[in-house]
Amino acid sequence: MTPDEPLLFALEASRLYGEKIAARLGLALAAHEERGFEDGEHKARPLVNVRGRDVYVVQSLYGDGESSVNDKLCRLLFFIGAVKDAAAARVTAIAPYLCYARKDRKTQTRDPVTTRYVAALFEAVGTDRVVTLDVHNLAAYQNAFRCRTEHLEAKKLFVDHFARSLRAETLLVLSPDVGGMKRAEAFRDALARRLDAPIATGFMEKQRARGVVSGETLYAEVAGRTVIIIDDLISSGTTIARAAAACRAKGAARLFVAASHGVFATKATETLAGAGIEQIVVTDSVPPFRLGAELRRDRLVILDAAALFAAAIERLHGGGSVVELLEA
Repeated sequence: MTPDEPLLFALEASRLYGEKIAARLGLALAAHEERGFEDGEHKARPLVNVRGRDVYVVQSLYGDGESSVNDKLCRLLFFIGAVKDAAAARVTAIAPYLCYARKDRKTQTRDPVTTRYVAALFEAVGTDRVVTLDVHNLAAYQNAFRCRTEHLEAKKLFVDHFARSLRAETLLVLSPDVGGMKRAEAFRDALARRLDAPIATGFMEKQRARGVVSGETLYAEVAGRTVIIIDDLISSGTTIARAAAACRAKGAARLFVAASHGVFATKATETLAGAGIEQIVVTDSVPPFRLGAELRRDRLVILDAAALFAAAIERLHGGGSVVELLEA
């Protein structure tokens, strides 16, 4: 490891993902220590000299059976603080899945704007840059942070996948709500250019109030078409299942789903199992540990986004263009 190379750390909860990124960079993960104490507190510190170095720390911020999302966020923040105190020149947080990104505005009286609070926490420990994949609301993400941010997209991964498997189909790209139309249109445009064929688009009506989802109207001509429903994440699966049911009712020939983050919260398996979806395509930002074995085996496709993060680190460290990574 030479002084002109980036230093790449991965906290234990994301070590496997960090190793995938490191392998693509031709690096070894830098050594660090994490210790827990009897009262539930913990500490983490680098075990190598970080003075004057360009440091990247990998931690995907989802909750699982071993650590809550809050614990993972706290560990990441404390480690970044320790690295900054050890005189690193620059510290970049690599968060393939960024927590609390969905609560980005007030929708009820006295609501929190949690996205902004999380941004303030990153800034408080001295984070120089945050890199993530397909946040829920890009404008909110970019406006919440005062430190630098980079936003990667899984669009090219999805285009590569569907261009191979659905080349001969009559396609329609559907957003499951009007808020995702920009994402769906960007994907539709990239896939249409790759296939050199016209692709229709549309969206599903959706309102959410006090946790209750409503709206049944489908604004798309899906009859006889192969439909790709695209979203930033799948949590409970109800949004995707509603859109799938509406497409089936209107005569869609085949149904596919693409989502950058497969969170698959409790009951997602039963919600999605009967939705008539032929294939669910996600990235590896969140391991699908909550999804039932049958769905994982028969219908789930996981695309590798680690190479995308490795390419971003290479460009950030060397002064290259991250924008080029967004082109599909």
